[in-house]
Amino acid sequence: LIAYAGPETGVRDRASYVLKQNKIRLVLTSAIRTDSVITEHVKKHGDGVKVLALWVDDARKSFKETTQRGAEAAMEPQVLSDENGEVVVASIKTYGDTIHTFVERKNYKGLFLPGYKARKSNVTIEPVGLQYVDHCVGNVELGAMNKWVKFYEDVMGFKLLLTFDDKDISTEY
Repeated sequence: LIAYAGPETGVRDRASYVLKQNKIRLVLTSAIRTDSVITEHVKKHGDGVKVLALWVDDARKSFKETTQRGAEAAMEPQVLSDENGEVVVASIKTYGDTIHTFVERKNYKGLFLPGYKARKSNVTIEPVGLQYVDHCVGNVELGAMNKWVKFYEDVMGFKLLLTFDDKDISTEY
């Protein structure tokens, strides 16, 4: 545990805890109010991932490039700031209700993002050796695998290595 945002830090509808090990940062968020976007997401999907954040050199450029290539905007670029500097964030829509947020931190010296305050765990934690996230899996609607593979290739510039569909396993290099 490295950081927290919630009522004590001025965030009124949720409590978020940032967990970090090496280059991995996970944010676990729980709703405080019944009318929040977090509550609605959990009602619809149960516990799960809503946002996949990507650390980029230029969030505005990443947003512009992906939306020009066909991504639908979820959040226009905006600047978040506090005494530690500023962060630029922007988001695009992907499969289902999942969004990808571009995060530019080059002008920020804080632990995580503006609005988060340092926190330490009351429990002694031993690292398990995780270094970084090397891949993510998204579950898309039945029959739409090729559509989303094409999205990630054309819009995000990713290269397909392996897909699983309902018929077989396909590989490309």
